[in-house]
Amino acid sequence: MYWDPVFNTYVQAVPYERILRHYRSVDKLRELLNSESRDELEELAVSLARLISSEANISTSCIGVSGSILVGLHSIQSDIDLIIVGEKNSRKAYDALSSLMEESIHVRRYTIEELKRLYRFRLRDTLMSFEDFIRIERRKVLQGIFGGRDFYIRLVKTHEEYGEKYGDKIYVPLGKQEIRAQIVDASDSIFTPCRYVVEVRDVLRGPKDIKVEEITSFRGRFCEQALEGEEVIARGKLEKVISEEKIYYRLLLGGERDHYMILS
Repeated sequence: MYWDPVFNTYVQAVPYERILRHYRSVDKLRELLNSESRDELEELAVSLARLISSEANISTSCIGVSGSILVGLHSIQSDIDLIIVGEKNSRKAYDALSSLMEESIHVRRYTIEELKRLYRFRLRDTLMSFEDFIRIERRKVLQGIFGGRDFYIRLVKTHEEYGEKYGDKIYVPLGKQEIRAQIVDASDSIFTPCRYVVEVRDVLRGPKDIKVEEITSFRGRFCEQALEGEEVIARGKLEKVISEEKIYYRLLLGGERDHYMILS
């Protein structure tokens, strides 16, 4: 564990001299595409990647395989975890998945029973009522069932597309805050990390005189939580963000079990 002076918190860190191998998700998919001895789960991962590539008209070179398959620790019960790299590729993939959810017999959303299973798993580190969970999760398209297996898609921008280098901003923790806010811009809600531009309606807990400008999270489960124009209630870590251009505040979700964002 390393105290990071930019995020002002402890993070996991491995010294360079102790790194033995760098696993890259796009390299893993390329390896599987060229393999003649894929197991059942690897075959499903390749099939889903090819389907998304075809429907979205994007190259398989921008698609990666992550999770347990990436490091060779998967079993037949494991999930299919894919990554789409690049903003343009990701948005095209998201639109394709939205269409596949409605039209394809191979890709589908979770049933209520499957969402109950997912809820029990998520409850271990995210507090939320089942009713609130269902309202949000049943409409998501970055997760679902393919070939009888759970799949999760992570959309990520390139370093250049984020327009921010490590150290450009300093993040100062200010405790917790719970707010009611309206979503002003949800265009980056599909990416990991996800981001929602908000207009705070009310501060329910925490510093009353601080109004955040955005809600963000590094955890995929907070993607697709709300649409533009919807009102949400969110609780998370209040942070002061300092850069050369401006100082503002954000709410960071996902660090503790009582962090959440639900529809108001």
